Amino acid sequence: MSDVLTFTMAALLIGGGATAFMDLWAALQRRLLGVPSLNYALVGRWIGHLLRGRFTHRSIADAPPVRGEAVLGWIAHYATGIVFAAVLLTVWGVQWAHNPTPGPALLVGVATVVAPFLILQPGMGAGIAASKTPQPNRSRFRSLVAHVSFGIGLYGAAVLAAAVLPA
Repeated sequence: MSDVLTFTMAALLIGGGATAFMDLWAALQRRLLGVPSLNYALVGRWIGHLLRGRFTHRSIADAPPVRGEAVLGWIAHYATGIVFAAVLLTVWGVQWAHNPTPGPALLVGVATVVAPFLILQPGMGAGIAASKTPQPNRSRFRSLVAHVSFGIGLYGAAVLAAAVLPA
């Protein structure tokens, strides 16, 4: 199998698996602790408006709905996880996927919190690092926890993927 195909397969398996783990963690928090999850339909709405040239909103919830926004949001969520896994594999090499260690996965997971802080939250009306939310520190902490869970998921998915990735 070619190096490009191995890299692509690793990014898909690891990024998709890590994102699924992040979603399972969010569902567990919602069920046991009542912690609300991100509404990916609103992410899709933001992307839909972004494609029409509008980057920021006062409140994305008040913006007009976009056709297919839920599907668009969920696809973007998983595509972002796959891209972040590809970044990990670019920096540490595809060999990391054959013998994963937790350090790089956790580092990338924590680093990815920059994306919602500087792109998604400001664009959706929550301000930089959730500064315009009613409880910014709580929102920041929840984002950090979500992205740490993504890092744990990167490592766990890599351990599982190592068993099926071609050498």
